Amino acid sequence: MNQRLGILGRKIGMTQVFQEDGSPVPITVVEAGPCWVIQKKTREKDGYEAIQLGFLPKNSKRVNQPLLGHLKKAGVGGVAYLRELRVEDASGFELGQEIRVDMFKAGEYVDVTGYSKGRGFSGVMKRHGFHGAPGSHGTHEYFRHGGSVGSATYPHHVFKGKRMPGHYGNSRVTLQNIQIHEVKADQNLILLKGGIPGARNGLVLIRSAKKKGSRKASG
Repeated sequence: MNQRLGILGRKIGMTQVFQEDGSPVPITVVEAGPCWVIQKKTREKDGYEAIQLGFLPKNSKRVNQPLLGHLKKAGVGGVAYLRELRVEDASGFELGQEIRVDMFKAGEYVDVTGYSKGRGFSGVMKRHGFHGAPGSHGTHEYFRHGGSVGSATYPHHVFKGKRMPGHYGNSRVTLQNIQIHEVKADQNLILLKGGIPGARNGLVLIRSAKKKGSRKASG
């Protein structure tokens, strides 16, 4: 059965490479894997097919005992991250199996999921792109104000979904059809064209593209 390939990684940062004509190409460097299969979930037992991946070795002394017992079943020591990955058939994987970045090749397309940079509590201009008030006389107190939020008599409340100040960023984001520039398997690095969600050292999930140019491997 065909499976969508997937691996966990962390964003190292951005750089650029130059093409033959001298034009620069923005590149995001990601440390991808190695990951280990910690748990398998099956349709018969759990209602769906998935595997749990562990990423980034961690000192066992800094992992609590219940989690150490969970990892021990797969023969793996401490890990910093555990994430579940949906698959079509979990029987194609073995507990403790190592997943490496060499499953991907240059020129292929992937979907990258991560968490955008958190920007805290932000106003309407930063959060929603409001233009703000004109900088003329009579508006000296309301340059970045959101304006009126609703009527008083009717409907007597603020409509749900009204764009207002609030928490901005730190949300799950998926970018599709990102092309792989290069895979450095000996360094566990994958170079992706363009930017990806998140700050430096942020956790990302890289999967073979669902819509464009995806390559599937038999499980």
